[in-house]
Amino acid sequence: MQALNAVLLLSDAGAAQSLVSLLSDSLGSIHLAHDVGEVRTDIAKHRAKVAILNMEEASLDDVKSLAGDFPEAHIVCTHRCADEEMWTAALNAGAEDVCRLSDTTSIVRAAMNCTQLSHSLAA
Repeated sequence: MQALNAVLLLSDAGAAQSLVSLLSDSLGSIHLAHDVGEVRTDIAKHRAKVAILNMEEASLDDVKSLAGDFPEAHIVCTHRCADEEMWTAALNAGAEDVCRLSDTTSIVRAAMNCTQLSHSLAA
């Protein structure tokens, strides 16, 4: 079975490190990106199946573009003040879920749901 790699775009170093620790047992490699351009490069280079993007660093247009260009990559968005309106807009742009940045349990759950979907489709 192919490892499922991930790309994270989170400027909060603490949140990024926490997510890397929580996801590292379940995913293949995890790459930290510094901007949306690097997310794009890392998804292509590492064949990442999950991209976790902070909505303060990636716009809805970025999410839509990434979802269109990399339909095999599942996008989970985060924001410090995620609400229903943002969730709806991000899902309409192609994200799988939107979670509060502080809610690492929900972020990991969303990422793992994406990987489980990938495993099901591959089987």
